[in-house]
Amino acid sequence: MNKVYDTAAAALQDVATDGMLVACGGFGLCGLPETLIDALFDTGVKDLTAVSNNAGIDGVGLARLIEEGRIAKMISSYVGNNRTFERAYLAGEVELEFSPQGTMSERLRAGGAGIPAFYTRTGVGTQIAEGKPHAEFDGLTYVQERAIRADLALVKAEVADTRGNLIYRKTARNFNPIMAAAGKITVAEVERIVPAGELDPDCIHTPGIYVDRIVRATRPKRMEFVTNSKVSAQ
Repeated sequence: MNKVYDTAAAALQDVATDGMLVACGGFGLCGLPETLIDALFDTGVKDLTAVSNNAGIDGVGLARLIEEGRIAKMISSYVGNNRTFERAYLAGEVELEFSPQGTMSERLRAGGAGIPAFYTRTGVGTQIAEGKPHAEFDGLTYVQERAIRADLALVKAEVADTRGNLIYRKTARNFNPIMAAAGKITVAEVERIVPAGELDPDCIHTPGIYVDRIVRATRPKRMEFVTNSKVSAQ
């Protein structure tokens, strides 16, 4: 089975649909599948539910879809540093389901593992837990969280082989492995594609069984923040 596609547009052509739930890897701009998100934008899909830590930054990543009013609901952990996301939420233009970062990670991991729900102490007694089932274990109260299973997962890796095995680069791994496992269809953009058998099996982070399609990244890597140290004149 050929998993390598020539372009991101071709990789998404028959899998991007209105109303779907899409999961996107990345933490800010680190590990963000920007090539695929831009291709998703170009499909014109709308009424999306999107799962992402913080939806990129203004003008980059899912923020472009939010600005166009094409994301109906975000499931996220963090809104700061994304004024587009913040403005749309405060204006009532996008529904927001806050999910604590560890809880969101576990919801995605559970979705990929076929576990429908789990209990956690995180959020008990807060708005996060309102309307959710509670249970006691060993004298402590826990809240039930439902797993997340995405119709489409978009992830970013450093290298893939032609069978879809992925290796991520350092902190760019972040949410990408669990997003990949939680997708019914997973598309990965990568910096390099190598022949099957070239990757050390012990170094593979996401096995190819979770990855359906691969495409080369075409967007240059961006820096979210640039901090220069002050050097005094000699």
